[in-house]
Amino acid sequence: MRILGLDIGSKTIGVACSDALGITAQGITTIQRKTAQDDWQRLQALATERRVTRMVVGRPRHMNGEDSENVKQIEAFITYLKRQMPAMEFVYWDERLTTMMARQVLMAGGVRREKRKQFVDKMAAILILQNYLDAQGNTLL
Repeated sequence: MRILGLDIGSKTIGVACSDALGITAQGITTIQRKTAQDDWQRLQALATERRVTRMVVGRPRHMNGEDSENVKQIEAFITYLKRQMPAMEFVYWDERLTTMMARQVLMAGGVRREKRKQFVDKMAAILILQNYLDAQGNTLL
């Protein structure tokens, strides 16, 4: 069973995928958002290609635990995806500080400032999914 991790923004969707054992997360792509239908078709193709049964969706929250302003748009998009992919399981996962951590990882890796922007959403998706996998332990097997 493979799992996709999603960092959904207004302009892009960072995508990561677990290995078959549900131990590690690898970056797949950053989808440039167009329409809900286009976004769904890209995610559906990735899910089918990798035999994904679950998607872990980053839920942006403020440090005090309250949902950020983006949550309503993300929830509306996930509601749309659930209608399009009724067999898929969707799980929300707290994504606090993942974008900041993604930037730090890229800086530490020597990625130039101009290039960081194109990788930060994918790296955030990796962090969201890896945090989820780590919290699950071996219960995914």
